[in-house]
Amino acid sequence: MKLNQLRTALTVAEKGSLRAAARELGMSQPALTHNIGELERELGAALFERRSHGMTLTPVGELFLRRAKVIANESRRAKEEVAQFLGSDQGEVVVCLSIVAHLVLLPIAWPLFQARFPGARLRVIEGSLPAVESRLRDGSVDFFIGPAPDTDLSREFVLEHLFDNTRVVYARYGHPLAQARSLAELTEARWITTAATDNAEEKFAEVFAQHGLPAPLVVAQAESMLTMVMMVMSSDVLAISLRQYNELPLTRSALQAIEVKEALPAPKVVIIRRAALPLTPAAEYLADMFRRASSNYTKSV
Repeated sequence: MKLNQLRTALTVAEKGSLRAAARELGMSQPALTHNIGELERELGAALFERRSHGMTLTPVGELFLRRAKVIANESRRAKEEVAQFLGSDQGEVVVCLSIVAHLVLLPIAWPLFQARFPGARLRVIEGSLPAVESRLRDGSVDFFIGPAPDTDLSREFVLEHLFDNTRVVYARYGHPLAQARSLAELTEARWITTAATDNAEEKFAEVFAQHGLPAPLVVAQAESMLTMVMMVMSSDVLAISLRQYNELPLTRSALQAIEVKEALPAPKVVIIRRAALPLTPAAEYLADMFRRASSNYTKSV
């Protein structure tokens, strides 16, 4: 079994056709078909089915590709780690960041990383942990920074606390309830939730229940920062979301914070990576820069 065969199989699975995979790899279609055939003969099972709409993984192919992704990713990392140890600034780092990490950490960490590894490529995914957990597992994502998960992680991951966080009530400028100073004054308002989970509305109601207040009227759910900002600034709905929106000039100019007396805690911000294998020097340096940015942010609030 050769690495080029694994990469061929991975590319066919990703592209869904032999022609597209051959074009991506810069090889002829017959040579690509030969590589796949050799791999299938060695394994003693078919990895793909040829269908009218392209190439589809067989059940065996799905099992095999899970391992192949790990092998291919670790092969790339091994080469990059040695090169970086010898002084190279080349390589690729892939991270997944939540919106809070984008707002207060990336603007500090990215320039520092770029100065140290000017030849490296950084790929940034905006998302939540569930969306990239499988990619953390197979090594195609180096680490995640964002809210701590509600449930315990499996032992294959390491969780490191970066800083605590809080939420704020937001409204459009000129909102009739802008001068409210407690949640009790906002119970008649219409609200938008800002979490992407199935139980977002239930958790939102818990915030009010903790203070002996009835469940608020929720009229919409936003699964992105842009959606929340646009809906709040263009209507009379209110939202409870991260305090960082009130610290970023772009969103501070669009939203007005209503300073209520009740504490509105948010999940802790953490960094999560695989436990079994270390990060490459470039990825570890970037993680350190995020830690530095977190330390600066913690001291400032």
